[in-house]
Amino acid sequence: MKLNELRDADGATKSRKRVGRGIGSGLGKTGGRGVKGQKSRSGVSINGFEGGQMPIYRRLPKRGFKNIFSKNFVEVSLGRVQTAIDAGKLDAKEAINAEALIKAGVIRRAKDGVRLLGGGELKAKVSFDVAGASKPAIEQVEKAGGSVKLPEAVAAE
Repeated sequence: MKLNELRDADGATKSRKRVGRGIGSGLGKTGGRGVKGQKSRSGVSINGFEGGQMPIYRRLPKRGFKNIFSKNFVEVSLGRVQTAIDAGKLDAKEAINAEALIKAGVIRRAKDGVRLLGGGELKAKVSFDVAGASKPAIEQVEKAGGSVKLPEAVAAE
């Protein structure tokens, strides 16, 4: 099989309906829209309109809120970091931060920062410079002889 011989299976794609092309086509005159009324015209946007009755999105109460100050961290487990060190993608002698993790392919993007989680086991002595870390993660890193540097605001909390 060659690349130019590839094609969809029979019946996988339908040809589009050509409406309004004469009465003989079966889709002429009104073009499948029925007769008269708002829906037969172009530019109709009546989704959610309930004929003057109070619409459901206004009948139901508002719930919850979106915290505009919330941070979206990328979570990285210690086991994942150890795997990258064993594979030679991360250098244990240098401080591990978001840029190093992206370069090593551990994470795709930093978002609002990296948060270290305690899953897995860390054997290497490593220093981390991250936006957040869980207590078990910090304990495990310090047990292995490493250190975790957090921003001042997080450390104060």
